[in-house]
Amino acid sequence: MDRGRRQGFAIAVVGGGVVGCALLREFALAGCEPLLLERGGDILSGASKANSAILHTGYDAEPGTLEAELVRRGRQRYLELAPRFGLPVEKTGGLVVAWQDGERPRLDTVLATAQRNGIRELELLDRDALLACEPQLAGTAVAAARVPGEYVVDPWTTPLAYALQAIQHGAEVRRGTEVLEIVRNGSRWRLVTTRGPVEAEIVVNAAGLFADRIEAMTGRPGFRILPRKGQFLVYDKPARRLLNAILYPLPRPRSKGVLLTPTVFGNLLVGPTSEPVEDRADTSTDAAVLRGLREIAATRLPALRRQRVVAAYAGLRPATERGDYVIAADPSRRWITVAGIRSTGLTAALGIAEHVRELFERHFGALAPARPRHWPELPHLAEREPRPYTLGGNGEIVCFCELVTRREVEAALSGPLPARDLGALKRRTRCTMGRCQGFYCGWRLARFLDTALADGRAAS
Repeated sequence: MDRGRRQGFAIAVVGGGVVGCALLREFALAGCEPLLLERGGDILSGASKANSAILHTGYDAEPGTLEAELVRRGRQRYLELAPRFGLPVEKTGGLVVAWQDGERPRLDTVLATAQRNGIRELELLDRDALLACEPQLAGTAVAAARVPGEYVVDPWTTPLAYALQAIQHGAEVRRGTEVLEIVRNGSRWRLVTTRGPVEAEIVVNAAGLFADRIEAMTGRPGFRILPRKGQFLVYDKPARRLLNAILYPLPRPRSKGVLLTPTVFGNLLVGPTSEPVEDRADTSTDAAVLRGLREIAATRLPALRRQRVVAAYAGLRPATERGDYVIAADPSRRWITVAGIRSTGLTAALGIAEHVRELFERHFGALAPARPRHWPELPHLAEREPRPYTLGGNGEIVCFCELVTRREVEAALSGPLPARDLGALKRRTRCTMGRCQGFYCGWRLARFLDTALADGRAAS
C-alpha cells in the first residue's frame, strides 16, 4: 500500500515472499514502521507462490544447521499463531516409504537423523502396518518411517496474514517496485527503484531468487543464487480420498524428492522435480517431465491412473552453493542478509523473523516487545472449513469449480493490500484453481479486476 511518497524509513525489507512478509511483521510489531519493496505485482510473485504447502517437522534437515533450528522454531511459532489468525492446519502426518527391500536399512538413517534433530516421535512401520494406514498404496511398498507431526497448510493466506498485520501496525508495502541501484548516502542506504528513491537506515535483503544481485549492488557479493525448478501436478478433488498422509521418498542430497501430498484445498499434489536452470523467470512446464511425474504418482498410488489432472505448474527455489541458509548481519554497513531459503521457507519464516530480530538487537539496539494489537480478517479457503458459499449474503457464485462467491472476489479487490492481477486474485480466493482453470469464469474475473483498477480500489 503506497501512502503518498514517503522516502525515509528506519528499516527496508527487499522481497515480498513469505520470509519477507514475516520479517516485515516482526519489525512492524516492534514499532519500526518498516517498508517492504517487492518487484512483482503482488506479494508472493516470486519463489514463494509455488510450494508444496507443508508445515515440516524438519525430521530430515541436516543436524546442527541454522535451517534445522529455524524450521523447528518456525513450526512451533506457526502452530501457536495459526488459531489466532484463523489459518487452517491439517495434521496429516507423513510417511517416508521404502519401495524395495534394499532401501529398508535407509529408514534407520531417517530415524537417526530425526533423533539428532530432537524429533523422537517417528516410528517404523512394516508392510502390513503401512498398508493399513494407506490401503491404496502400491503393494510394492515394503516399509516406512511414520512422521506424525507433519501438517498441510494454506501457503497463500499465510504470508497475506503476515503482511496485513504488519500494515495494521504501521508497515508500508510497495509492489511493482524493483530495486535498480543501492548506494551509501552518509549513514543511510539510498535505494533507487522503479517507483522513485527511498532511504533506509538498515536494509534487510530477503529478495529470494534475486538476493545475490541485491547483495552485489552494494559491492560485496557473498554468494550465488543457483535456481532449481520444481514442476508439480494437481489432481482433481476425487483423488484426495485416496491418500491420508504425505508420502515422502527417501531423502536425496539436493531435495526432498517427489512427494504426494493432500492439500487444504481438497486436491492431491505431486512434485516437485529438481532441475537446475539459468533463467530466474523460467516457470515453464515440460510435457515429458509432467508425464514422468504422473507415472511416479501412479506407480506409488495405482488408483491415480483413473484420476484427472486439473493443473500443472512450476516454481523456482533460490538455492545457493552453500548447504544452509545464508543469514547474517553486517553491523558496519547496517545490512542484514536473509538468503538461500529453499523449500522449508514457509515453515521456517516465523523462526527466521525471530532470528533476524535477535541479530538486529545484538548489533543495532533493542526493539520494543512484539505485542500485536490488531488481527486482520482473512479469507477462508480450506476445503474442510465453512466456505462463504454455504453462508448467506455473499452474492452469486462467480467461480463454479471452486465455489467462489462475488463477495469474496470483491473483498480480495479492496482493502489495504488488494489483488491487482489474476494471479493475486487466485491466491486470495481460489478462483480459477478448479477443473476449468478459468475457462468459464476468467472473463468475468477480468471484468471485476478492470473495474477495481479503474475506480482505484486495487490500485495501491
